[in-house]
Amino acid sequence: MGNLRLKKLILEVVNNQSRDNDPPITKDVYEKLLKAGYSVNEAKEKIGAVVLTEIYDVMKENQPYNEKRYQDALEGIAAGGFPICG
Repeated sequence: MGNLRLKKLILEVVNNQSRDNDPPITKDVYEKLLKAGYSVNEAKEKIGAVVLTEIYDVMKENQPYNEKRYQDALEGIAAGGFPICG
């Protein structure tokens, strides 16, 4: 994420989701990434990439947020994949 202001906002979303356990998958994936050896920042940035991709897809396609798509993308990064939504 090149834009520092955008990065800060996206990481705030990740922190809020993890803190509030909403959706629960965010905290689960965060903990899995930490156990897999990622640093706190790396784990949050990987989840943030999924958040950003989901926001982009929602805006680009003018569709409502799709929690299943978001969960699938998070599960993908937890399994070692690249964060892709849509």
